[in-house]
Amino acid sequence: MNTPKILDGKAVAAAVLDECRAETAELLAKGIQPGLAVVLVGADPASQVYVGSKARTCAELGFHSVKIELPAETTQEELLQVVKDLNADPKVHGILVQSPPPKHIDEEAIIRAIDPRKDVDGFHPENVAKLVLEDPTGFVPCTPAGCMKLLEVSGIDTNGAEAVVIGRSMIVGKPMALLLVAKNSNATVTIAHSRSKDLPGICRRADILIAAVGRPEMVKADWVKPGAVVIDVGINRVEDSSKKSGYRLTGDVAYSEVAPLTSAITPVPGGVGPMTIAMLMKNTLQAARQFGV
Repeated sequence: MNTPKILDGKAVAAAVLDECRAETAELLAKGIQPGLAVVLVGADPASQVYVGSKARTCAELGFHSVKIELPAETTQEELLQVVKDLNADPKVHGILVQSPPPKHIDEEAIIRAIDPRKDVDGFHPENVAKLVLEDPTGFVPCTPAGCMKLLEVSGIDTNGAEAVVIGRSMIVGKPMALLLVAKNSNATVTIAHSRSKDLPGICRRADILIAAVGRPEMVKADWVKPGAVVIDVGINRVEDSSKKSGYRLTGDVAYSEVAPLTSAITPVPGGVGPMTIAMLMKNTLQAARQFGV
């Protein structure tokens, strides 16, 4: 039986954070302390975990960290004022409003209100345009950036590879496709989604398969070409009475049946997840450098 290479996001993220720590020390020596503000509206448990993890990582690196937790009934106008205040705060170089906000909040309007120079999530239209134009002064969304870093560090050649991205969100799918097709990656990219005709057949063409659809264990063994590289972006909570928490985490890929077919695969948890926070810290450093010039 084939033994795939396990793409260890924890180890790669730790190396990225070591680089960030060294770069932070250099900036601090110049009198610049990188600052990240994270805003959470409501008490979604998963979002609280993410926000806590981001704040801890900031503290470990020596960043100025601002955590703003607002009640679920916060109005659109109140949230926009918080963003406006953070835009004007010279100690804050990066602003992140945790997604998803409560349903009454217009998330698109909040994204557009963030100063694009502080949009370390990379979702503002100005940064999306810079990604399309391959302009390095823009911010790349953290999860796709983390996926690319995993591929690069693991020595996986994207040049001329056929890549399939399942998912078309602005958070992962579309920016992932743009990164793979960029001049320094040179992959041939197909974006697929739940409405694609013969989705399993499309996936079987992939040398590199990126699953970012948000459906537990959707990608089965017969969707994967033998020897393919599989990047599982999904993190789904599935009820499991045998677990103390009452649930287990699983990806969008049926790992146990798919892994033996692959040449390399990311685990869930421990694959893409740690990379997302590491790349957020890199983006915040980029913002601090650009403000410090």
